[in-house]
Amino acid sequence: MSEDLLHYVVDYALSLGAKYAEARYQLDETLVMILRNGRLVTLGRSVSDGIGIRLVYNGVLTFSATNKLERNDLVDAVRKAVDRAKALSHLVKVPVRFADDEVCRGSYEVKALKDFEYVDVEGKVKLLGELHNSVVNNVKEVKIPATYCEYLEHVQRKLILNSDGGFVKGEVPRLSITFNLVMHHAQKGSLQRLRQWGASGGLELLEVWKPKEALEEEVGNLERVLIHGVEPPKEAVDIVVGSEIVGLMVHESAGHPMEADRILGREAAQAGESYVKPEHIGRFRIGNEYATVVEDPTIPGSFGYYEYDDECIKARPRYLYKEGLVNEPLHNRYTASILNTKSNGSSRSMDYANEPLVRMSNTYLKPGDMSFEELLEDVNFGVYIKSYMEWNIDDIRWNQRYVGLESYLIVDGELRNAIRNPVLELTTQSFYSRIEGVDKELKFYPGTCGKGEPPQGIPVWFGGPNVKLSKMRLGVLRYE
Repeated sequence: MSEDLLHYVVDYALSLGAKYAEARYQLDETLVMILRNGRLVTLGRSVSDGIGIRLVYNGVLTFSATNKLERNDLVDAVRKAVDRAKALSHLVKVPVRFADDEVCRGSYEVKALKDFEYVDVEGKVKLLGELHNSVVNNVKEVKIPATYCEYLEHVQRKLILNSDGGFVKGEVPRLSITFNLVMHHAQKGSLQRLRQWGASGGLELLEVWKPKEALEEEVGNLERVLIHGVEPPKEAVDIVVGSEIVGLMVHESAGHPMEADRILGREAAQAGESYVKPEHIGRFRIGNEYATVVEDPTIPGSFGYYEYDDECIKARPRYLYKEGLVNEPLHNRYTASILNTKSNGSSRSMDYANEPLVRMSNTYLKPGDMSFEELLEDVNFGVYIKSYMEWNIDDIRWNQRYVGLESYLIVDGELRNAIRNPVLELTTQSFYSRIEGVDKELKFYPGTCGKGEPPQGIPVWFGGPNVKLSKMRLGVLRYE
């Protein structure tokens, strides 16, 4: 893609009267393979590329896109954006403006140590088949009636130029594996587990993840939970929540409600609202001194990695909650201007055909300095919930519910009997206020975060340490 072509788009938009213009070329190449019950059912490659154009014209922010990259086609795309702005300008009460941020000129690239072509397609299909076999052949008393395995290679390239002087070039390869299994016992019933791996990099990640060994270990643990698991205690007990659940909690109860477009109401009809109000920022206490949630796109090797956002703003860590206070929302230049602050580099788009939105990247609860054993040692009677099977959270990100999967009793500081289907129900504030300790084992988990209309899915990490909560009552999930 020629930089001159992007300059042409921006210059032409300005010549028509736009106050701001942005041209973003984005190319996404993917290889996807899906196995069901060990059989290959999907194998495909796709390439998507084009230019997304954003303009501020007559106080209206508009977007247009095209995958036709001749100058005449780009002229048409710019004119469409201008025509939309003209049609909507009579509705504008407060003209759109961007915060006066320092836009950047820069480039970044994630280098794969082992290129995706290092192993051919047949070798990758064989690898996925081995994952299936490692699950079905590693159980004794249960059956595995269904497995699903998805393997995804994704290379994303961006070239972004705007009328404020920003210019960014980026390239990130990403690899992910998703494995889903159903486990069934004639007398004990069923459970389901979704396990994911994902990061930026190449095939060297397989050596780090060791998915076959990880699945073999976990399926053995889940078999014991299904067959020997007992009901959770009925009385209030201390609860240790595993990093996988903590990561999901902070993604849903800190990341989403701290997206500034949600706070301002833009996402209400698309992806939900937020309990956070503009007047809460820097004033509202959501938790205690352990409640520090960080959002950081610059973590090397992360699934949500980038160094500059889609508005050419330098990425940096953001402290959403800081020692219990609602601290810093995620901003693009537009939301930052409304709340009289600066953008913190949170504008991302799924592909060329979708507008950039305020998005998360890698969100985690700040770890402490204790070991896991130290976290458990003063729990005389409690429950450790390591992983989850299902969850939900309300529209404003306040009421939450998590059904535990691999879970254990804690007796005198040690893990004992398996627990079956513990249900943790709490509010966002009660979670962050009841934290009594966090360990130092920071772990991350990949996900695809959905937002927008039309919906956009982007790669993210969520994570944290293991967390101890003061006494709470657990429910139990029953299947009728």
